Amino acid sequence: MKSVRGMLPKTKLGNAMIKKLRVFSGPDHTHEAQAPKLWRYN
Repeated sequence: MKSVRGMLPKTKLGNAMIKKLRVFSGPDHTHEAQAPKLWRYN
């Protein structure tokens, strides 16, 4: 989280962005309704 915070602006906008940030460990997450698709780049 510290590395992400360091890349954000040091303003009110940066504070709002860090509050909305969600970090998930592993492939399990709560965004199943969005149905992400695997995209392969050749």
